[in-house]
Amino acid sequence: MLPYSRQLIEDDDIKAVIKALKADMITQGKRVLEFEKEVAAFLGRKFVLSFNSATAALHTANFAVGIKEDDEIITTATSFVATSNAALYLGAKPVFCDIKKDGNIDEKKIEALITKKTKAVVPVDFGGNVCDTKSIKEICKKYNLAFIEDACHAFGTKVGDKRAGFDADIACYSLHAIKPITTIEGGLLATDDEEIYQKAKIFRSHGMVKKEAFKSDMEVLGYNYRLNDVACALGLSQLKKTDLFLQKRAEIAKYYDERFDKNPYFSTVKIPPHIKSSYHLYPILFFRDLWCKKEDIYEELKKEGIITQVHYRPIYQNSYYQQFYKDLKIRSAEEFYKAELSIPCHQKMSLKDAKFVADTLFKVSVAFSRSCYI
Repeated sequence: MLPYSRQLIEDDDIKAVIKALKADMITQGKRVLEFEKEVAAFLGRKFVLSFNSATAALHTANFAVGIKEDDEIITTATSFVATSNAALYLGAKPVFCDIKKDGNIDEKKIEALITKKTKAVVPVDFGGNVCDTKSIKEICKKYNLAFIEDACHAFGTKVGDKRAGFDADIACYSLHAIKPITTIEGGLLATDDEEIYQKAKIFRSHGMVKKEAFKSDMEVLGYNYRLNDVACALGLSQLKKTDLFLQKRAEIAKYYDERFDKNPYFSTVKIPPHIKSSYHLYPILFFRDLWCKKEDIYEELKKEGIITQVHYRPIYQNSYYQQFYKDLKIRSAEEFYKAELSIPCHQKMSLKDAKFVADTLFKVSVAFSRSCYI
């Protein structure tokens, strides 16, 4: 089976993990600090904290900018539930904004959603393609709002000569197994604000502050969100190969772009020339006349040995969210969900694999286009 995304663990990664396992400290040791320092240099940020998941990093980011009960954040429904859950954990309300055709938040629709309760804007860099952070930053500055960039799809993405997340007060990244680099599970929080960094650091570790000798004090209700040394050893090894992994993903994406150009079944997301995407996802968007057969296409591709995925069902359609958003309908998010299918694009693939995916996708699309009516 060829999955839509997959980790690449090599011998050097395994050796790094074994070495960490043999160390005296396998958690809260020097590798955590070393990993955070190396990531900060890679991202060009002053401060980086590692977490046991990107969800934990997002939760901490919301806390660190002062999000509390009855506050509102503006975000997108076209994301994994963790993006908005992070606000719910603190008693705040996610307000969902329209998206554009590339799956990113529509920055032109943000201002109309701002109220006295709004405290932050939390866009998502869908698939690794960075949203219009310059415009969002200006909006946040105008209304004195925090800017938290959910860059969980975009670790390593470059915008010009800078890495994704540079415009935000806080950027959060995922190190889950299917992301371009991995610590198996894991997340990162990056910022240039020392006050935010210190608040996040305390929140990440039970809200505890170490004093002299054995003395410590719990100052806030925090969580155990720390990442361990073994995971960070893997992260350090993977970090060295980030650009190589992204180059491989870009090669696959370029092949797809050329093969799929102006085909009659679906469109692709066009990445602006100044952005070098991480290509966490390679989404295709079926034309309307194939929406009714997308599930059948998904199943047929699976039979052929190709595992795809759909990103994402609008968050507010989930059962838990329906108690708050029963009457909400965002046409752009719902139509994107009906159209989107993420096909394999990762560093373990060869161009031969990509050709197999493209050939099979066309074959299946042709078959189902003859029987689909709305």
